[in-house]
Amino acid sequence: MSEIPDTLREQTLKLLASGEAVSRADLVDTLKVAPSTVSNVVRRLLEEGTILEEGVGRSTGGRRPRILRLRDAGGVLAVTELGARHARVGLCLPDGRLLAAEEIAIDIAAGPKEVFEVVAAAFSAARADAAPGQPLLGVGMALPGPVEFPSGRLAGPARMPGWNGFDARTALAERFEVPVVVENDAKAAAMGEHSTRGRDTGDMIYVKVGTGIGGCLVTGGQIHRGGRGLSGDVTHVRVADSGERHCSCGSRGCLETVASGAALARELQRLGLPVSTTRDVIAAADDAEPAAVTMVRNAGRLLGVALSGLVNFLSPDAVVIGGALSSLDVYVAAARGMLYERCLPSVTQSLSIEASVAGPDAALAGLGHLVCAAVHVLPA
Repeated sequence: MSEIPDTLREQTLKLLASGEAVSRADLVDTLKVAPSTVSNVVRRLLEEGTILEEGVGRSTGGRRPRILRLRDAGGVLAVTELGARHARVGLCLPDGRLLAAEEIAIDIAAGPKEVFEVVAAAFSAARADAAPGQPLLGVGMALPGPVEFPSGRLAGPARMPGWNGFDARTALAERFEVPVVVENDAKAAAMGEHSTRGRDTGDMIYVKVGTGIGGCLVTGGQIHRGGRGLSGDVTHVRVADSGERHCSCGSRGCLETVASGAALARELQRLGLPVSTTRDVIAAADDAEPAAVTMVRNAGRLLGVALSGLVNFLSPDAVVIGGALSSLDVYVAAARGMLYERCLPSVTQSLSIEASVAGPDAALAGLGHLVCAAVHVLPA
């Protein structure tokens, strides 16, 4: 048998590692090569023991395809999603599957050095507990601000003093001495959401709504990154009914000022409610506190207003709302209602608008796939 070209071998491993392909048919569609070429590559990788063939997938008209996956080679990937006050820290297996996850307290405003110390300690504790003796193969971090990709440098993040221009990828690589991926939190979560839902999801607008708001377009199974990797900034879209509130970006009337968890907490505080965090907002709404429910519903409507132009322009197959506020049905329902009201019937006829199915670990799952791909395309 002839040798597999290195580029084709690496592309195949990257697609399997990221979850973008799980069968020979997927590889043929994505790589745009002949089925015989894919069969050649898969046969050689199976003989090497690099990949495994197990189970069957869903039929699309012919025989049900055999599922391909990377062989567990030992070791773990450490992944974390940073928020303003909390971080989600987890371990993934070498094929990207999440092994363990927990939440720890951080203060993003303390700056990179202090936050990285806390995260590194959490990584060590997680490995000692869930994967003792397993080597660290790679690290992934999702940050709540604009991240240049693949450089991993922060570009003008709001509410993150001391982070602007910080080269997070280099700092992490020097600390852990393994391949590192640094990504924006909404993009990482969008990748995790898409991989959880499967290839049939189609084009998807993902919006992560927590303390702040971030967005991402996934098209053709790929994150749309735009120039410098900075696409998806829906948080600073101007909203007409915002009351011209001041935004952390220095402007007025941004979506963040009326539809984010931070905005809702601030407004409920002004009414005298004991609310200071997004979690407090969720608790108040779950308790059916009238002011909280009213404000959450209005915030969902304004999110729908902001997204309606994007939906009309892009005509996606799905709009998925993730992040902490997606747990509130009233928020998601209000956004859905406004999208149906503002968008063309031809666009919404088959549009899915719903809350995330990947849940709070969406970003960790996405990072697992991204780091796995980075690790497995490195030359042997």
